[in-house]
Amino acid sequence: MTGAEKRAGRRILVLSQYFWPEQMRINDFVAAMQARGHQVTVLTGLPNYPQGVVDPAFKADPTAFSDYHGADVVRVPLLPRGSGKLTLALNYLSFVLFACLLAPWKLRGRRFDGIFVFAVSPITAAIPAIWLGWLKRTPVLLWILDLWPETLSAVGVLRNARLLSLVGVMVRWIYRHCDYLLLQSHGFATNVRRYAPDAFAQGRVAYFPSWADAVFGGDVSAKSHILDQPDAFNLVFAGNLGEAQDLPAILDAAAQTRDQPELRWVLVGDGSRAQWARDEIARRGLDNVDMPGAFPAEDMPALFHGASALMVALKPDPVFAMTIPGKVQAYMAAGRPVLGMIDGEAAGVIETARAGLAVPAGDSQRLAAAARRLLAMTAAERVQMGAAARAYYLQHFEREQLFDRFEDLIDGQPGEEVLLR
Repeated sequence: MTGAEKRAGRRILVLSQYFWPEQMRINDFVAAMQARGHQVTVLTGLPNYPQGVVDPAFKADPTAFSDYHGADVVRVPLLPRGSGKLTLALNYLSFVLFACLLAPWKLRGRRFDGIFVFAVSPITAAIPAIWLGWLKRTPVLLWILDLWPETLSAVGVLRNARLLSLVGVMVRWIYRHCDYLLLQSHGFATNVRRYAPDAFAQGRVAYFPSWADAVFGGDVSAKSHILDQPDAFNLVFAGNLGEAQDLPAILDAAAQTRDQPELRWVLVGDGSRAQWARDEIARRGLDNVDMPGAFPAEDMPALFHGASALMVALKPDPVFAMTIPGKVQAYMAAGRPVLGMIDGEAAGVIETARAGLAVPAGDSQRLAAAARRLLAMTAAERVQMGAAARAYYLQHFEREQLFDRFEDLIDGQPGEEVLLR
């Protein structure tokens, strides 16, 4: 009997403001835990990301979204995020309020062995988890994927120093009341230590990076229908098109390579800055940039396989230098060269793995030069980069190894090699 079989049967509550049909990595986690024999319940809100309105398919038939690979999906109401800062703040607050008020009733009579919080922004989603953990005497594991309050300042959502300080007080309270703090990168440790210094000495902090979703282990023999010019040199960015992704610098780099029409910049996804990018492309006449829109996760393996290289970018900011965007793992799993306009740990991963090229965040000139360099390489050189990326992924980010690690954590038996001191 394997270790996973011995641990099967755990009752896990996953708490996430975002969940299917919203496209988030937590969806894959839930499906995997169910497949491993655990009983998973998901507490979430009404799907409205990134469009800002409740998903039409869900609105038409909410019952069709109450079961995900066997996991029971329990939803609480919230105010949709809309398109402004005020509606976004109300979206965050409404989920906390309704989850705290309604979840104890909706989950009455259910016992859990652990509560796992998917802590992308907003980290406030941890508050109802802590409340439920206290009510049900259940440990809470917080997967920290965004650093508050620093991220709020970095993306311009909140600038007021006093309000940022108050958010910091809340973050300190959240960290103190969670049983385990799971960090998606080693770079997070310095920041988390500011708010929870005792957690490290207490053995409550563990390294738990992202992985590539299960779809990347599937068939990629079919050509992607997303690429308008599959025979061109397609440099593909896939994911959220928001403030943090520094779309202005990407478009500046694209403008600098218009003399090489075979090099195409393909921005796949949606987000708060997507319409701005479309308008800017039209205004500047960037006919070497494609924005085909957003597509389901199932389309990504064929897209990545068809890409000549895969791009990741974050704005120049100390908080972003600490993170490894989840798309890096997916890119590396796909076995394609990675081009990063990014600082810190993510750049270090790309360079250490010899998986591609990394240039400083915000440097459009060096991004354009790196794109030209990739284009000038031989196919064999790019294949070697992709193979190195895949090998590094399997050694450091392979999903089954990480899920084994999670099961150790929920059993209260984390390996010393994953604890951060």
